[in-house]
Amino acid sequence: MNKELEHQFVTNLEKHQNIAHKICRIYTNDQDSHNDLFQEITIQLWKAYPKFRGEAKFSTWMYRVALNTAITLYRKKKRSIPTQDFDTVDFKIKAEEYDDETEQQLKVMYSAIQELNDIEKALVFLYLEDKNYRDISETLGITEVNARVKMNRVKTKLKNILNP
Repeated sequence: MNKELEHQFVTNLEKHQNIAHKICRIYTNDQDSHNDLFQEITIQLWKAYPKFRGEAKFSTWMYRVALNTAITLYRKKKRSIPTQDFDTVDFKIKAEEYDDETEQQLKVMYSAIQELNDIEKALVFLYLEDKNYRDISETLGITEVNARVKMNRVKTKLKNILNP
């Protein structure tokens, strides 16, 4: 990949890294797993970037690649995520930081989300990202009506988890 393409990728990744971090929080239980998944998502994005045609926004494309990577890895039910060495590119990405109260609220929310299945987690993630049901249905490959029905069921399930 040429330097300009590499620069575009890093710029886009920095701008939208919160997408990957949120997916990592939903699909992992600890910081090491989070870091491993983030690295694997970054690698998969990097590998796929030359094929990115710009027909959709970078963030929409990133949602799909990142969710597919997370779901694929965790469906295999492996504790450790296989990673690759990345000798040629040094990504310097700053993670988001939150105050203690916000961090605690996020931990409670992500703990409840951990109890959902893979598709439900993806659905909640996209919903929390303010995606409309058309975008959610396209990303997950389900109908818009199905996305609405599933989301209503997931909301009820989360309420029951948070307020037993």
